[in-house]
Amino acid sequence: MKWILSTLITIACAMGVYLMATGLPEKPKDEAAGLKEGQELLKITASNFEFDKKEYRVKAGTNYKVKFANKLGNHGLEIVGLGVELSKDAPELEVTFDKPGTYDLHCSIMCGQGHADMVSKFIVE
Repeated sequence: MKWILSTLITIACAMGVYLMATGLPEKPKDEAAGLKEGQELLKITASNFEFDKKEYRVKAGTNYKVKFANKLGNHGLEIVGLGVELSKDAPELEVTFDKPGTYDLHCSIMCGQGHADMVSKFIVE
């Protein structure tokens, strides 16, 4: 029985040393803190064959900082009719959406079998 306790203590110490060596994760950054006055943040995340929302709504005339991220896979983003294109090479864009309407948002990089189904609606109100 004593060897079990000794083994558990050794494992706990090894885990402690590992955590001290690798460090703790940083606190999440407040992305809204870097926005200009009157600017809003719009985050769009893509994973395999889907975006994080089925539709995105924005206010016409409002300036947005659009941030795009790939959670899983290699994807791009295009909002057809608004001239917005983002990818991992260019993940941010400042834009004011002036034309109200409903637009198609789709993946702009061929990402596999589900690529054709990777669409969402983008609504400018």
